[in-house]
Amino acid sequence: MSLALPARAAVVIAARDSIARGSKSFATASTLFGPATRERAWLLYAWCRACDDIADGQDHGHDMSVVTDAPERLERMRAMTEAALAGEHVDDPAFDALRIVAAETRLPHEFARDLIEGFALDARDWRPRSEADLYTYCYHVAGVVGCMMAVIMGVSPDDDATLDRACDLGMAFQLANIARDIEEDDRVGRCYVPEDWLVEMDIPPGQHMKPPFRGRLAVLARRLADRAALFEASSRIGTTKLDLRSAWAVLSAAGIYGAIARKVAASGEHAWDHRVTTSKVAKIGFIGRALGQAIRRRALYPDAPRSPALWTRPRV
Repeated sequence: MSLALPARAAVVIAARDSIARGSKSFATASTLFGPATRERAWLLYAWCRACDDIADGQDHGHDMSVVTDAPERLERMRAMTEAALAGEHVDDPAFDALRIVAAETRLPHEFARDLIEGFALDARDWRPRSEADLYTYCYHVAGVVGCMMAVIMGVSPDDDATLDRACDLGMAFQLANIARDIEEDDRVGRCYVPEDWLVEMDIPPGQHMKPPFRGRLAVLARRLADRAALFEASSRIGTTKLDLRSAWAVLSAAGIYGAIARKVAASGEHAWDHRVTTSKVAKIGFIGRALGQAIRRRALYPDAPRSPALWTRPRV
């Protein structure tokens, strides 16, 4: 007799707990989805969070540590992901979450594999040399998550135009994260600011967090925030293809993360004295404004060709 797969309800509960521990911003935004989309968003988040934790030796995004067995961690992550995509019982709630959400939607398996490639870049201690390299990394660790979320929200995997807009939001989120987390990344020997940018600002390798260079680094943080704003603006147009509740959730998240990027930029060389966050009151404000934006989204964000100046994701 074959063993029964874990009950979907139990996996959903574990996923809900994961997002509550790992991201207050995403947890808040997820409550705005309709019930089915909300659960699938939790399931997808749980898998993404677990992969990130495995790669960085974290617990729900906290207490990042230097790992000494990156290739082994990557192989384990990849094997469990492939098993989940094949519909196998993985015996891990986060990877069984991927199994469930992939089976319930037309989620392209290549999207999941593209995310794993982002962790592979980190496992190789890869660093971006150019702005194009930066965007490639952002796609693999966040832009593709935007694509997966769009599919969960009902966007057809064949609708490249809307998936591009969803990818843009993931790109905006990751650029904001990179700007905010420069000091945290430096503590574990990582740097996602392109080498070309550091050379341009005459910042010696590995010295960007030193006090004499903080002012120059602040210029680059503002550049990251400006790039994030361009991707965010593009992503908002894609919300016209979503139902009202999904558009509300997406626009809320866009506002919250956009505020993080703007706060980093406004803080100058003091941006990394304390981790930049968005208060609960501010989140409520963004959610309220996003509802109005979602209701009027077709008037606010009229359909227009995506800017050819924006980096474009690879096609699966």
